[in-house]
Amino acid sequence: MRHFDVIIIGGGAAGFFAAINIAEQNPALQICILEKNKEGLQKVKVSGGGRCNVTHAEFIPQELVLNYPRGEKELLGPFHQFMTGDTIEWFEKRGVELKIEEDGRMFPVSDSSQTIINCFLSEAETYGIEVLYSQNVTSLDVEKSIDGEMEGFKVQTKEMDFACDKLLIATGSSVKFWKLLERLGHTVVAPVPSLFTFNIKDKRIADIPGVVALDVEVTVLDSYLRSEGPLLITHWGMSAPSILKLSAFGALELAEKNYQFQIEVNFIKQSFEDCLAMLKDLKQSLAKKTVYKLAQYELPKRLWQQLVLTANINPDTRWADLNKEQLDALASQLTKAVFEVDGKSTFKDEFVTAGGVDLKEVNFKTFESKLFPGLFFAGEVLNIDAVTGGFNFQNAWTGAYLASKAMSS
Repeated sequence: MRHFDVIIIGGGAAGFFAAINIAEQNPALQICILEKNKEGLQKVKVSGGGRCNVTHAEFIPQELVLNYPRGEKELLGPFHQFMTGDTIEWFEKRGVELKIEEDGRMFPVSDSSQTIINCFLSEAETYGIEVLYSQNVTSLDVEKSIDGEMEGFKVQTKEMDFACDKLLIATGSSVKFWKLLERLGHTVVAPVPSLFTFNIKDKRIADIPGVVALDVEVTVLDSYLRSEGPLLITHWGMSAPSILKLSAFGALELAEKNYQFQIEVNFIKQSFEDCLAMLKDLKQSLAKKTVYKLAQYELPKRLWQQLVLTANINPDTRWADLNKEQLDALASQLTKAVFEVDGKSTFKDEFVTAGGVDLKEVNFKTFESKLFPGLFFAGEVLNIDAVTGGFNFQNAWTGAYLASKAMSS
């Protein structure tokens, strides 16, 4: 059996970040990372289309937490201790400069996730952190003395046995590992997908994949779920931030609906009445122009044309010739178009789930288990998830850093 002061299970973003910070704060500790795959940091590699969306340029904790459907309340305190600015400084100190894009997402200037991976591997080597790959953990136990006091942890893999004084779990959304934690005594909230796109078959969008409406309002009918932002029409339905926000904040409710529900899209973020009034003005001001050819409200031309056709307006109809029914129908398509959602698709390679270790069982000053002293958590193993844009990584950095402070003492 091999003994370490600290064992970290999971060689991903949170695992490496915690290990490096523990080693930096207490170089005397013997630290080991156990990773089940032949190489680690796989999610880092594919994040942001291979560029690694490290964090998001939101520097106010109260605003940052609003991006977490699960974890908003619990992360407020931790974000006051370590958040975006600290993440930027941490990487810059190690020679990795980050840049801010227009939508707030932050990437390494190199635009390559390999920059982040190389940074972690280099730091781990510098501090003598032992990284063991192909170590599939099969059991996890608390070691106790004869009088029943906790003395650390025993970790078994298919290859060998390990023991440690302090243990950090950074296994992400691993159902298998959640079961091991349940066996140990922790409560795990059942996982459901959190970040996904909507499958929609509808003639209005069937022939216009790639079209983007820059600022829409989307509502899930018969629910409280509502979001705003860009909307992308895809080959299978709809995506982009307005949809992804709904999928994250509505993860539990949409799962209960078996991903079959209706959404209402307001393409112009105006009321039906205001839209109708403007269409009547256009009927006068553009009287001799054809409705179909001249897109309005800064909508993409192909989307405008599909909505016009759906309102039973022929391609050669002039504005002056529109009747009341057609004006009403067009206003409806623009402000309250209803689409049937039938299923979901994973958003790129960024599979995120709602679910994980119950947050009531974690001390968020240290990310330590309330049930087992010396057991810590970081990243998506907890019932914390976020919308897309670098927020899930920021949760990983923050949790790993606060855990590292407690574990290095």
